[in-house]
Amino acid sequence: MDMETRILIVDDDEGIRTLISEFLAKHGFATATAADPFEMRDLLAQEHYHLIVLDVMMPREDGLTALRNMGPDAPPVIMLSAVGTDVDRIVGLEMGADDYLAKPCNPRELLARIRTVLRRRAGTSVAVAMAPANDDAGSGPNSGDNLMFAGWRMDLGLRMVFDPEGRMIGLSDGEFRLLRAFAEHPRRVLTRDQLLEWSRGEETEHYDRAIDVQLSRLRRKLATGRGSEDIIRTVRNEGYLFVPSVNRE
Repeated sequence: MDMETRILIVDDDEGIRTLISEFLAKHGFATATAADPFEMRDLLAQEHYHLIVLDVMMPREDGLTALRNMGPDAPPVIMLSAVGTDVDRIVGLEMGADDYLAKPCNPRELLARIRTVLRRRAGTSVAVAMAPANDDAGSGPNSGDNLMFAGWRMDLGLRMVFDPEGRMIGLSDGEFRLLRAFAEHPRRVLTRDQLLEWSRGEETEHYDRAIDVQLSRLRRKLATGRGSEDIIRTVRNEGYLFVPSVNRE
């Protein structure tokens, strides 16, 4: 890593901010710190950051709320929390976090997680650059089945989603599985329980708290594409309807 790799540390504890910042700086990262999500958003408006280390427990606005309010183009996020239960970790990951560490954490472990997330994001960028254009959907050597709907392409092999303009839309693992559940059961009303079962399987009980957040985030991300109106429609008192027809190629 070089000094062009910028990390933003968001924590209300000044001591923790300083410790993490100085440690990462010694390992070649350019760092900045924010005491709360309000400062974080100010810094994000001024500068591009490659990754955010975000504390969960903060006054005024907690880290999960800040994560939920981030746009689809936000940098990857590693959550830090003094609450290290499996349910809290899973909720954080399903809300879009790239990784989750319990506090107090070893700075060297945090460093390793940061490097892993950055490598994973870099690998995704390379895969996008190599991915076939819409006219050749599914012809690449690494692609699997493609689900096509309303000009969108969902590559099940690469686990990527492309809008009608051919741009990749970044989805978390939970959002991808939820969209797949919709796309594999199109044009029928699906209940919340069905979505939980088809997108989570045996892990359903752990994700019950996160499904509404996942659905909201997925809808916002699908709305970034042209012609994306009403892809997922709410049917009052019944559930949700995936409106377009779907072809598998």
